[in-house]
Amino acid sequence: MSGLLEGKRLLITGVITDASIAFHTARVAQEQGATVVLTGFGRMSLVERIAKRLPEPAPVVELDVANTEQLDSLAARVGEHVDGLDGVVHSVGFAPPSCLGGGFLDAPWEDVATAVQISAYSLKSLAVACLPLMGPGGSVVGMDFDARQAWPGYDWMGVAKAALESTSRYLARELGPKGIRVNLVAAGPLATMAARSIPGFEQFQQPWEERAPLGWDKNDVLPVAKTVCGVLSDWFPTTTGSMIMADGGFHAMGV
Repeated sequence: MSGLLEGKRLLITGVITDASIAFHTARVAQEQGATVVLTGFGRMSLVERIAKRLPEPAPVVELDVANTEQLDSLAARVGEHVDGLDGVVHSVGFAPPSCLGGGFLDAPWEDVATAVQISAYSLKSLAVACLPLMGPGGSVVGMDFDARQAWPGYDWMGVAKAALESTSRYLARELGPKGIRVNLVAAGPLATMAARSIPGFEQFQQPWEERAPLGWDKNDVLPVAKTVCGVLSDWFPTTTGSMIMADGGFHAMGV
């Protein structure tokens, strides 16, 4: 029996540790038959080491999503490893310290602009950079944290995530005629390196565990990774511009 992603060629960004959503997505994708290429930024040797922990060691290409030269050359560099792309995972986000932890009224525009560029605008940048390798049936999936509410300490990153959600809808409109879907997967709080960098992250955990009707384990990344792989597959052929919840149902509950 073939896997859900048999024969698919995927580019997955944001692998920093083997606890990251991106790493688990890459692992599940390989188990389901996909060929995976990873991107890394900054600590390339670390990403390359993590890549060797996958079921099949994956090639790593360098990508700073704010670097125009690297974006312009991305298709050619990825093309050294695969002859096209069927899916792209955007698992990138960053906000300077001033933008998190309760300083919403004080964060300077320069820092806010960085958060929006890296966390939202880069979805467009990455998708456009990959277009030469993609065709009908392609799927772009971004990682989200539901930005329809204000969260404690999340501050300007929450604003950036709201911008990411809007960007995904406009990108879905633009890429739909090319047969390419664009969706987000909104995960509940997980104990990843990215989450631990958010001051007050622990405030998210207990309410989620108490109110999510399916329950929630902040240490279990696998359900979210499976959701991402599902959206990358051919089984969501007419789903685009959507935010797919992988949060145990928390988003649907009141007090």
